[in-house]
Amino acid sequence: MPRFAVIGLGRFGSQLARALTRTGAEVIAIDKDHKSVEQISKEVAVAVRLDSTDEEALRSQGVDKVEAAIVGIGQDFEANILTTVTLKSLKVRYICARAEQQTHGEILRRIGADEVIFPEDESAQRWAFKLWAPHISEKLEFAEGFSLAQYTAPASFDGKTLLELQLRKKYHVNLIGLRHSGGPAADEKKNKRQIINVPQPDSMIHKGDLLWLAGSDEDLAALPDK
Repeated sequence: MPRFAVIGLGRFGSQLARALTRTGAEVIAIDKDHKSVEQISKEVAVAVRLDSTDEEALRSQGVDKVEAAIVGIGQDFEANILTTVTLKSLKVRYICARAEQQTHGEILRRIGADEVIFPEDESAQRWAFKLWAPHISEKLEFAEGFSLAQYTAPASFDGKTLLELQLRKKYHVNLIGLRHSGGPAADEKKNKRQIINVPQPDSMIHKGDLLWLAGSDEDLAALPDK
């Protein structure tokens, strides 16, 4: 089970913590405000009130071992920066930090944030799925819990035909379209990426190819990433 830390339980942070929990992830929800922690305590694995700039306090909750930590602090940019620096010091493997404007985003990237979130442009639900299933690069929801997603073929798919992969039978997803990224299947004369809008059973897949798949969010997230 993947583990995430969500620091800052304002509107965006609390929505993200709940959305991640719904995907089946274990969430450590952190805020300095007792009321915010209490409100979400029954909806996440762990909810704790602490100073997110205190390295030892974060370590005591296992934040140094999470898949990713998301800094959702919005109004207090200084606390956002200090928290991001503290997470970097803890060597958290992936850090996402919220920014209210582009200049703040640039600062956060320079001090170690792997990715910057702009809540005005992106929803908590979208980010929850992105963190839960990083191998899905784009997703378009067409019904609740069902989406059309762009998936990059992993090494385990390399050199196999669609008939061999059995995407529908093994993974419960439907292939809508295919774009070869290059290599053996590319049109070498024209040096263009080959797009196949009606893939056939004998169509060969190579690592790095882009596949457009339709299915439930749960099945899409369960696709292999290696």
